[in-house]
Amino acid sequence: MRFTLRQLQVFVAVAQQESVSRAAQSLALSQSATSTSLTELERQSDCQLFDRAGKRLALNALGRQLLPQAVALLEQAREIERLLGGKSGYGSLNVGATLTVGNYLATLLIGSFMQQHPECRVKLQVHNTAHVVQQIAHYELDLGLIEGHCQHPDIEVQPWVEDELVVFCAPQHPLAARGTASLEELTCEAWILREQGSGTRLTFDQAMRHHPRKLNIRLELEHTEAIKRAVESGLGIGCISRLALRDAFRRGSLMPVETPELDLRRQFYFIWHKQKYQTAAMRDFLEQCRALTAGVARSDQIVLPAIV
Repeated sequence: MRFTLRQLQVFVAVAQQESVSRAAQSLALSQSATSTSLTELERQSDCQLFDRAGKRLALNALGRQLLPQAVALLEQAREIERLLGGKSGYGSLNVGATLTVGNYLATLLIGSFMQQHPECRVKLQVHNTAHVVQQIAHYELDLGLIEGHCQHPDIEVQPWVEDELVVFCAPQHPLAARGTASLEELTCEAWILREQGSGTRLTFDQAMRHHPRKLNIRLELEHTEAIKRAVESGLGIGCISRLALRDAFRRGSLMPVETPELDLRRQFYFIWHKQKYQTAAMRDFLEQCRALTAGVARSDQIVLPAIV
């Protein structure tokens, strides 16, 4: 065999970082050792895997073809290493989630998963949909839980559970007493919304796309809790997932405003790279997520697990 696992590890790190120096830092190797390993891999195979532009290295066509197979082989090698070391449990799991899923579902799901598999090292990264999709495409995450659409050709997308956005306001707002609003009335209000690139904002914009009047968007915020606080303070009305608002509605600190003219339904999805090797940890975590939502019609009806 002309290559070593260390050479493949260096190749994957350079592909992800697009830099030998950054790859060396991520692998805790010297820059010269990293460069030598990559050079030897290309020399022994008599092929070039990167296009060089100064210090930046970009995968060429052959490199892009090799990357998913190298990542899968390294994942399997780690599982073999754990078995040979007498560790039959899971190794690691790197999950990315969008804000609604991450803040209101993923943290509890991961907590429950870690109780069952304490030997597994789990990382959760919470970003908007566009960022999570990009990380999955670059093999930086094992699995993504998102609330927006993903049409990336290299990514597998599977529906999980239905979700619904809801317009809401402060208890003292005039719309609170009525509990409903027409589309015309909504366009007269000041809005506190999620930022562009988030799944929540995409669903909202699609629901409003047929109305010609421009909305008065007072604030765009990256966090649902910040939006809730701003609406509670009377700065405007908002629109986020019912899942994120169910406790506030129960307390009466925020009030739902039903909007019969708007279709605010959407789907939560699982995503992963089509060519990524699925570890036992990935498979088990997916099964746990599906079990949590079995028989549930909408996300705000999920009974969340208790973490002791």
